[in-house]
Amino acid sequence: MAPPEVPADVLQATSNSTTTGYSKRAFVTFLAGDADYVKGVVGLAKGLRKVKSEYSLVVAILPDVPEEHREILRSQGCIVQEIEPIYPPENQIKFAMAYYVINYSKLRIWNFEEYSKMIYLDADIQVYENIDHLFATPNGYFYAVMDCFCEKTWSHSPQHKIGYCQQCPDKVSWPADMGSPPPLYFNAGMFVFEPSRLTYNSLLQTLQVVPPTPFAEQDFLNMFFQKTYKPIPNIYNLVLANLWRHPENVQLDQVNVVHYCAAGSKPWRYTGKEANMDREDIKVLVAKWWEIYNDDSLDFKAENPVTAEEETFSKPLSIMVSLPEPTIPYLPAPSAA
Repeated sequence: MAPPEVPADVLQATSNSTTTGYSKRAFVTFLAGDADYVKGVVGLAKGLRKVKSEYSLVVAILPDVPEEHREILRSQGCIVQEIEPIYPPENQIKFAMAYYVINYSKLRIWNFEEYSKMIYLDADIQVYENIDHLFATPNGYFYAVMDCFCEKTWSHSPQHKIGYCQQCPDKVSWPADMGSPPPLYFNAGMFVFEPSRLTYNSLLQTLQVVPPTPFAEQDFLNMFFQKTYKPIPNIYNLVLANLWRHPENVQLDQVNVVHYCAAGSKPWRYTGKEANMDREDIKVLVAKWWEIYNDDSLDFKAENPVTAEEETFSKPLSIMVSLPEPTIPYLPAPSAA
């Protein structure tokens, strides 16, 4: 089992701790293709400004992100860093979503050694309260919020088949005849980590010998960081399905980070027609996202926005040269998981 969850008050208490040595920090997200996820990144950049974060937002982009979108990101004060795609060595598996295959590219962010600690946020996330204190968490651990196994996309798992969920472990106990309970499992839409060339190389080497799984890089990261994972409270990554799956665990007025990952919940695509999307709490959260996105006062106002020449490119290491191109269609889109 992973270490016990780190209480929110402990995390808050570390926010004023003194750090020594190299301590450059940043938020980081991932963007692929020419679709509308760029709006999510813009919204995230403005959200971080609204909560007065002290740290920059780095955007790890794939080569297929058009220059027009790169300029939009630079104009919002984002640090744009191009990365090369990563594909698993075997890619015939049926992922929970077809485009998940490209999400292995997120492993490149461990190569951003110019930063001592980073907080990764999916592009469909918004930050509503300052979370800078998470940078002060003790080093040597991987911090993230536990996921839920109640959705149909988990139907392949033994947890879903017996109705067990780590969000409410007392509701359905893990059967003794099935052995030890499974290790705690996190949602990879938000996590706190330390970039490291050593970790980066180990991630890529391990990827070559571990077969792909339905949730792609999320399953892979859970396997890789199983022994160093420390759960943090749900307020740091509210997966919207918890609003109806585990309402007893949600207090919206205390949530710091909202993850718009339920089908139909992306604010920039919202119609309210998909399942559960006509809920009042969903409507409130979508409106809250748009309020930030449309707020011109939150636009980046530096006199000299980041230019293309100032971008830092993270070059692939030779270990990736031999990895094959995907045989399943390349559908570039950030993870909705």
